[in-house]
Amino acid sequence: MRDLIRLIRIIHILLRARLDVLLEDRYKSNLVSFLLLISPWKLYSLDQPRGERLRKALEEAGTIFIKFGQLLSTRPDLIPSDIAQSLHKLQDDIAAFPTSLAKEIIEVELNSKLEELFTNFDQSPMAAASIAQVYSATLAETGQKVAIKVVRPGIDKEIDRDISLMKKLAQRAEKHSLDARRLRLLELVEEYEAVIKTELDMRVEASNMRQTKRNFKGNSLLYVPEVYLEYSTEKVLVMEKISGIPVDDLSSLKEKEIDLKLLSERGVEIFLKQVFVDNFFHADMHPGNIFINSDEPTNPSYIAVDYAIVGSLDEEEQIQIGRMLLSVIGRDFIEISNILIDSGWVDPKTRAADLERTIRSACEPMFEQPLEKIKFGELLLYIFDSARRFNLHMQPSLMLLQKTLINIEGLGKQLYPKLDFWSIAKPFLQEWTSDRYNPKKLEAWARKNAGLWLEKAKKLPEVAENVLDQINKIEDYQKENEIRHKELITTLKKERRGTRILIFISLIVFLSLFLSWTIN
Repeated sequence: MRDLIRLIRIIHILLRARLDVLLEDRYKSNLVSFLLLISPWKLYSLDQPRGERLRKALEEAGTIFIKFGQLLSTRPDLIPSDIAQSLHKLQDDIAAFPTSLAKEIIEVELNSKLEELFTNFDQSPMAAASIAQVYSATLAETGQKVAIKVVRPGIDKEIDRDISLMKKLAQRAEKHSLDARRLRLLELVEEYEAVIKTELDMRVEASNMRQTKRNFKGNSLLYVPEVYLEYSTEKVLVMEKISGIPVDDLSSLKEKEIDLKLLSERGVEIFLKQVFVDNFFHADMHPGNIFINSDEPTNPSYIAVDYAIVGSLDEEEQIQIGRMLLSVIGRDFIEISNILIDSGWVDPKTRAADLERTIRSACEPMFEQPLEKIKFGELLLYIFDSARRFNLHMQPSLMLLQKTLINIEGLGKQLYPKLDFWSIAKPFLQEWTSDRYNPKKLEAWARKNAGLWLEKAKKLPEVAENVLDQINKIEDYQKENEIRHKELITTLKKERRGTRILIFISLIVFLSLFLSWTIN
């Protein structure tokens, strides 16, 4: 009942915002159009722009919907620009919770009075996001300027409630929809639940930040703020306060004469390094989390915050994604088909030629455009969408990577519309591939894994013996089955013989009675 009430409330919020008008163009002359026409929500005002109505509706609906709106805000290629601009406010302009509650959480988590830990604590939050809000202060002990991130009170219960509703809807969808079963919607919801719940634990984010900082040690492309672990807990994260220009503040970037072409290309380089070199990538790179260091306009660099969501691939996924990107760049559609089949992302019974024709027909028209106009992330979406009829199924880690790629490319195109992802990715991936199979690297890999293989080799006799035992057991079982089968046949034969005798005796009795009756 609680979930039903929540669902009704969400529908009411969306209709009250008059989002029905977004559907009217799509549904012209059917039952849906009629229901929209007589809807009582027509009485609500349309005074505000549609983007603002959608933003406020998503904000009122709660954290899960805010996250959805954040993703949409980075896709001006999918939604109208006026809606995208309104949804940008969801990045760091969510209604703040009272500062008194934030102070209370900080004091309870750090087991000290606020004044003993911090000075110059700003009563107004620097930013208010869907999961937490951030305050500016100074460490009393060192005088270091810091940003204090505080998890919203009660957010865990709100997320549990909405995730529970999503699970029920996913279960119902899988029961009635082949597409929902193929996509394993319930599994995706459960994976999303795991991802979003890591955002609630500031200790996880602190660990992610420190790992990324190690990965970029000596690399000036990306700066990661320092984390103060002694002041960080499950609900509070204290980090170095950074200053920079928001990545989507184009007017300020132009005013500072930032080299936007170089900046957009460096964003792609950071993505490629994180995915293929570090295998540890920032998976929530929306504009609210990315800033630009403008100290050197001709040598700009990125500053990234909010490391709650990160991704990584297993070795096989990493290799297959690298191969796929190179194949897409080379328009090698048959190779793309083979990768999808070999990796098990489509039905293994799929014929490569059939899949290749499907992918080619979907993607070929896009290649008619100049390379700089082709959106690489969008092209991958076309490939995966065309493979749906072959029972496409991808691991959540790959979907997270795809989302990250779309975000990165979207940000890059906003900075510099002529960004050519291909010209940066191709030489990088070629070098990465050749380096990966360099004999010296293979030798180093063999040495590194020698101990593991020796341990496996030691266990081979034991494993072989277990296998032989299992084979012997199977043979014994088969022999027993044969014996039981013979006994059963013998029993059936006896039963058949007994049945024939019974039938014969019954016939004799019947004939005797018949003859006796006729003679009398």
